[in-house]
Parts: sequence; C-alpha cells; structure tokens
Amino acid sequence: MKPKIAIPAATLTEATNVINERNAPFAPRPIIEAVVKSGGVPIIFPSVQPDLAPEYLETFDGIVFAGGADVDPTFYGQEPHMNLGMTYRKRDLFEIALLKGAVQSGKAILGICRGMQLINIGLGGTVYQDLSENPDAHLKHVQGAPGNLPSHHIDVDLDSRLYKLIGKHPYINSRHHQAIDRVAPSLKVAARAQDLVIEALESNDSDQILAVQWHPENMYKHYRESQALFGDFIRRSAKVAAKRHHTDNQNN
Repeated sequence: MKPKIAIPAATLTEATNVINERNAPFAPRPIIEAVVKSGGVPIIFPSVQPDLAPEYLETFDGIVFAGGADVDPTFYGQEPHMNLGMTYRKRDLFEIALLKGAVQSGKAILGICRGMQLINIGLGGTVYQDLSENPDAHLKHVQGAPGNLPSHHIDVDLDSRLYKLIGKHPYINSRHHQAIDRVAPSLKVAARAQDLVIEALESNDSDQILAVQWHPENMYKHYRESQALFGDFIRRSAKVAAKRHHTDNQNN
C-alpha cells in the first residue's frame, strides 16, 4: 500500500463574496502533485482545535508542514517584531500539536519554509522574526526571479543526510523573511546559505525529520535535487506504513 501523507492546511483569510469560501482550508497544489508523483497518497487536514490532533495520528504515515504565514512569536517567548508578517494562531496550535504527536509516534516528517520554522519552534528552538534581526544576513532571500527558478546556492554539511540526497552546493529558490535562530535540541543544521542563514535542519540521531527553508515543490518537475527530497520523504513514510501494517497483521 502507498503511504498516506498528511498535509495540514492553511486557511483562506482574505475577504470573499462566496460564503462557502470564507476561512476555507487549502493546501498548495504543487505539494499535492509532488506527493502523488513520488508515490504517496495526500490527505489534507483543516486547522481544528489542538486536542483533536491525537485523533489524526493513525490516519497517516508521513506529514508535510508546508509554507505560509509567520508563526506567532509567543510560542517561543517573544513579542511581535515590527516586521513580523501575518500570523494565524489557530493553525500554529494545531500544527504544533500534530508535530509533537508525529514525533512521538515515529511518523516521517518533512518541513518546507514556514514548516521548518514551525518544527524548530515546536521542538524548542527560536527564529529571527525578520532577517533584519540577523547580523549576518545579506543575501536576497526573497527572490525577484519566478518562484520555480533557483536564486542562490547553499552549502550542505558533508556529514548530513541531506548531502547524500542533493550534494554539496545545490542551487535553490528562496522566498522567506524569517530564519532559524536557536536550533532545537533534537535537531542539527544540515545546510546554510553563504551568508550563514540556516537553510536546512534534520534530526540529530535518526532520519525522522528533514526540513528545508526553500520550496522544492515549486522546482520538483525540473530539478533533480527537489525530486530527491520528495522521493526520500515518501521512502521514509513507506517504512512507517510497512511497520504499521505489520503490527496490524500481528494484532488480527
């Protein structure tokens, strides 16, 4: 069986004349397509109260935390910076609860952009609320080029799992105004931009979590490195699915 992949949804907060679209949950089409083409079955979760998160855990093998609004800084003990973007606390609460449950139950995890930041925050790290807070940042991290094209290179740690997937010096896209500051204890840095901005994190002692600051879903169709990230995620999710089916068969 193909692994089931959870994609927690963003919420349409813009005004609309169509009543059924008000606060509608949605997921990025490119992530859905990348998951399907890599061999997974996507399931989209709306943002609901966090105490429902445990009810979802048995329905998926891997989970993608996608891009979107800034995470509310009160989750990492800060007040809002003047350059903080839009936040949506309801999504933050639900996704952090899902993250903690997924980590505890051994699910495969992929983070993309905001998703990497949320994973780091949920596991005890912090972010720069705006790159202006980071004294080292000087590259253009909100690219002017079309989003499906690369804009700057990154340096990947030779001892990382990520290096085995995408090599030492890949060319990536970039559209983020926040960045990782203090790394959560259970994670390690896997890649940085040339201005030392953190571009990828992964689990310290397992292959459970891989998270990137860029958007591989927008480059998936034409760039091998982006394809490799989704392929690896689906393989990790398939291992979780195999264990789950083995346990179910033993119990029957």
